[in-house]
Amino acid sequence: MVQNFKVFIYKPNKPFNYTTQAESLFYATLQNSHFVTHNAEEANLFFVPFSPDLSLRSLARFIGNLRTDLPYWNRALGADHFFLSCDGLGHDSNRNVVELKKNSVQISCFPAAGGYFIPHKDLTLPPIVYNPHALPENRTVRFLGYVRHKAVTSPSLIDELVNYREFCVETEPSDETTFAERLSSSKFCLFEYGNDVSWIGEALRFGCVPVMIADRPVNDLPFVDVLRWQELAVFLRSERVLGELKHVLHNTWRDRGERMKRSGAAASKHFVWNEKPEPLDSFNTVMYQLWLRRHTVRYARAE
Repeated sequence: MVQNFKVFIYKPNKPFNYTTQAESLFYATLQNSHFVTHNAEEANLFFVPFSPDLSLRSLARFIGNLRTDLPYWNRALGADHFFLSCDGLGHDSNRNVVELKKNSVQISCFPAAGGYFIPHKDLTLPPIVYNPHALPENRTVRFLGYVRHKAVTSPSLIDELVNYREFCVETEPSDETTFAERLSSSKFCLFEYGNDVSWIGEALRFGCVPVMIADRPVNDLPFVDVLRWQELAVFLRSERVLGELKHVLHNTWRDRGERMKRSGAAASKHFVWNEKPEPLDSFNTVMYQLWLRRHTVRYARAE
């Protein structure tokens, strides 16, 4: 079971800091967790720590040293290893970088950098929410949809939505009190993929059903092994939004809106980061997904 899941952390080639809060918090929490073992022979997975600023040439040398100095990389060509990189790894022909990129589990930030995420093996960290807003005792729904400042930037979509009284469209940032009030008084919260999605966990917690607008399938959502996102959110192609959004959202709310709201509120516990991890929080849910990947399948060695 996951309680017996063990991770061995390699020593980085030099001291460094991650550049995002999510990466830094995950790494610090992992180092102090019961998952870490100092006996590599009992490890299920191996964590490869390296600086986000490390060049691909230096990274290749680091992986090469792991390959030659220790026996663990070669056992599965890195498929039982994982690493943190919100920027993703660039393209390189060096064997060590190729195996790290293709075989090892990459943990990115949501949304992942375009072109650097492999859905069948990689994971994303949810955004960090500090000081979650208090849920209101009484909720009065005033809006069909809420568009937070910079969550949607398509000019044509903004121009259409501002003409609908059923939508609350922010043209400038709101304060925290107003933000919480608008979350609690809206049926749907609109997100344009690639823009500000940092508040998706708060939207779920408040029962504001996320609407993800994208021009392609969204494969890098947090906790895809745990959450049934089709039951929590609405996914719309960009070309379908104009002229159809109100109709789609009204029908969705009529058919399953209340159920989606309850499911989202229940799922929001996975988006909580705690200084001391608690069951089902963000850290432990990421570790559970890594545990699911402990049985690895490596890519065939090129002849």
